[in-house]
Amino acid sequence: MLVLAVEHFWEHGYEATSIRDLAQAMGLTTASIYNAFGDKRAVYRKALDFYVEQSFVDRVGRFETKPPREAIEAFFGEIIQRSLGDTRRKGCMLVNSALEVAPHDPEFQRVISEVLIQVEAFFARCVLAGQRDGTIGSRQSAPDMGRALLGMLLGIRVLARTRPERDLLEGLVRPVFALLEPDAKKQLDPPVS
Repeated sequence: MLVLAVEHFWEHGYEATSIRDLAQAMGLTTASIYNAFGDKRAVYRKALDFYVEQSFVDRVGRFETKPPREAIEAFFGEIIQRSLGDTRRKGCMLVNSALEVAPHDPEFQRVISEVLIQVEAFFARCVLAGQRDGTIGSRQSAPDMGRALLGMLLGIRVLARTRPERDLLEGLVRPVFALLEPDAKKQLDPPVS
């Protein structure tokens, strides 16, 4: 039942959704929604938590066991595929919430900020692990690369709503992935005779 609320909020947004819309989408009466969840804001909070659990938490769980560089590349590969397959151009519910709800609601600002901090931390962990095993270069610090990857993720998810083009989205990740390239091995100078 909550998945139906997620779908409706995700497609229409918080402001454009009424309790009546939710009741119709979920096959409930408005009284049932108030009894089960409380007000629209409470339904939205539960829907957003469910979305985060089913998308980000699931994705990190699947990719955290991969080698660090592969985890980052697989994460973005999946995001690009999801963006290209989003025929209704709903985007990412978390990003949509960050743009629509968070600026006007301190609680949602905190909730969304905490999730984005977790995303950034996932990227920074991967970069640090890759720097330690030599598969990711150390030209940039792990925290800075975590932030850059977070920014790239948000950019992809916003841009894909209006321009879901493979060349464009893959072109966004290539330069940032180039920053992940392992450090070149230092060549030893031949001995002077």
